[in-house]
Amino acid sequence: MANYLLAFHGGGMPETDAERARVMQAWTDWMGELGDAVVDPGNPIGQAMMIGADGSVSAGGGANPVSGYMIIKAEGLDDAVKLATGCPVRESGGSVEVAETFPVM
Repeated sequence: MANYLLAFHGGGMPETDAERARVMQAWTDWMGELGDAVVDPGNPIGQAMMIGADGSVSAGGGANPVSGYMIIKAEGLDDAVKLATGCPVRESGGSVEVAETFPVM
């Protein structure tokens, strides 16, 4: 099994307590469905800075900044994509990028 980074892009923040509770329950339910596939449940991403190849620093993230992440394990990329399709970030207009990680050191 390999590990896969799920990078969440976009999505909206709930505006009411009831909506926040519904969204949190959706995440809890989805992570429960993933079960042992979750290696690192991740976190939301806040303010970011981008450091360019030339060392320049700017407000980061580009056109579609990362808004959160998670690491899961799966049999292959297709399996990881299948697991990621249930991600609640999609309910608020966000997307999920799925990328295999591999140990180098």
